Amino acid sequence: MHRIGSDLHVYRGHGGVDKVHTCGHEFIGEVVSLGSSFGANTQGRPKLYSSLKVGDKVVSPFTSNCGECHACRLGYTARCPEGALFGSPLLEGGQAQYVRVPKAGGTLFNLSNPDTWSSALPAEVKEKALTGIADVSLLMLADILPTGVFAALQALNHPKVQPILTGRPWPLCFSPEISAAEGNEIGFTADDRVVTFAIIGLGPVGICAAVSLLDALSTRKAPFRIVATDLLESRREKMKAVYDAIGEGKGSGEFLVLSAEDAKAYINKSTGGVGCTAVLEVVGHSDALASAYDLVRAFGVIVSVGVHGAPPVPFTGRQLYNKNVSFDFGRCPARAMFPAAFDLLVKRQDVFGEVGKPASLIDRVVSFDMAADTYRAFDKGEVGKVIFDPWV
Repeated sequence: MHRIGSDLHVYRGHGGVDKVHTCGHEFIGEVVSLGSSFGANTQGRPKLYSSLKVGDKVVSPFTSNCGECHACRLGYTARCPEGALFGSPLLEGGQAQYVRVPKAGGTLFNLSNPDTWSSALPAEVKEKALTGIADVSLLMLADILPTGVFAALQALNHPKVQPILTGRPWPLCFSPEISAAEGNEIGFTADDRVVTFAIIGLGPVGICAAVSLLDALSTRKAPFRIVATDLLESRREKMKAVYDAIGEGKGSGEFLVLSAEDAKAYINKSTGGVGCTAVLEVVGHSDALASAYDLVRAFGVIVSVGVHGAPPVPFTGRQLYNKNVSFDFGRCPARAMFPAAFDLLVKRQDVFGEVGKPASLIDRVVSFDMAADTYRAFDKGEVGKVIFDPWV
């Protein structure tokens, strides 16, 4: 199975592609053949080289990665020097019946045997989940769910967010052994302790980021407000449906889905003109970055996981200096994010487990015969995410 997503960049002619190739950067499938690296001389290599078998169900991140270099050892798998993007001129993609996966022992995620990946879930829960979750749901592990979790994780764990989450001023928030009461600092007000997030872009990745933020904030029992916005009303309505579908695990803070103008006005009013603690930009457009800069507070954070093209960032060094804004840009290390994303997938089957429902992130599953019409409809916003099944 394969999902349409960032392949639209190529479809629209924005990808700088001048070579015919197979698209598809997200796929799930069954192992039909293993290369010579598997089963022998695997000491010091990823465990999957010794345990993966023909017949195992696997999901791949959108890039290949060796799992053995400095970048991969640190968990920065998206920047493996031997890696490549599936569905690009460098590496044929998954919108086909068969796909070759280089460096497969460091790339793939074995859905038939959870022994080679870490998880916060008990072993019996993992085993039950792997047999009970549909392929269309597991396919989200290839890109959109890890990327959404990655965006939320970067925002929540950024140093500039810690004063609000810990209730201790900068830089004492990093030194719990030092008493703030002994210094000249004034205690926080109740409003100071409310962490404010904005999410710009409510496609599937933006929705996954929202679900991840809600889950993490409810676990921390932190007071929060989240403002989610998109230019398209249909995407805003999808986000509302997803939020309503979530059972336990969305905390007791505020969650609003607003138009761009209404979001700006609400954030200004609710924060007393201070702005957002952090803004998640999930569009990949300079206009969205400009909006993020407008919404973020001084000493705030912008996390951008959208795929940006050639246009330069829409602000100057002076603007960044004058606001002390921190930026996190770039590709999600999807392979490293698999375990955390899987745990959320299991927990949030009330959102991720259906197809074609108002709160579903996947609208339909179609055959390759419908590919041309599906790309056209997706490009025009007439349909949400679609999965290709090459065997129907």
